[in-house]
Amino acid sequence: MRDDEAALDIVQDSMMKLVEHYSHKEPDELPMLFQRILTNSTLDWFRRQKTRNAIFSNLGNYHSDDSEADFELLENLDLSHLSVLKEESESTETALERSQTLHMIEKEIQALPARQREAFLMRYWEELDVAETAAAMGCSEGSVKTHCSRAVAALSKALKLKGVRL
Repeated sequence: MRDDEAALDIVQDSMMKLVEHYSHKEPDELPMLFQRILTNSTLDWFRRQKTRNAIFSNLGNYHSDDSEADFELLENLDLSHLSVLKEESESTETALERSQTLHMIEKEIQALPARQREAFLMRYWEELDVAETAAAMGCSEGSVKTHCSRAVAALSKALKLKGVRL
């Protein structure tokens, strides 16, 4: 992971999941269950990092004016130029700019209407498919697509107005 704090968070979350879901199991079963939970949590962390990097790499280029089109952000990304690992030669100025940009993006996501934010985060952060997101939100798949499309459009517009070029 190359991030001690993230690794500790994953271990702690895994322990909490073990206690929450398997406290009724026999003690000799717990190490094997913990290992599986830890492995899944680690894989989930890497998926979220990949998704986060993909979404924030070039959000503005993926908005379609055709709101009826089935727009799948993750299916349209070119990930060949991305790396999950941070370059070691990155300057302090570049790191600061990246941090400020991510902070602006996070603020804009928080400013989205609740349903748009919910659909956007489930689809592109938690990597749920349209059907899973619709079931979790208690709405139709078409509504999920509409909410996601509007969220991407709003984020793109807001970030362009702030001069963010991703």
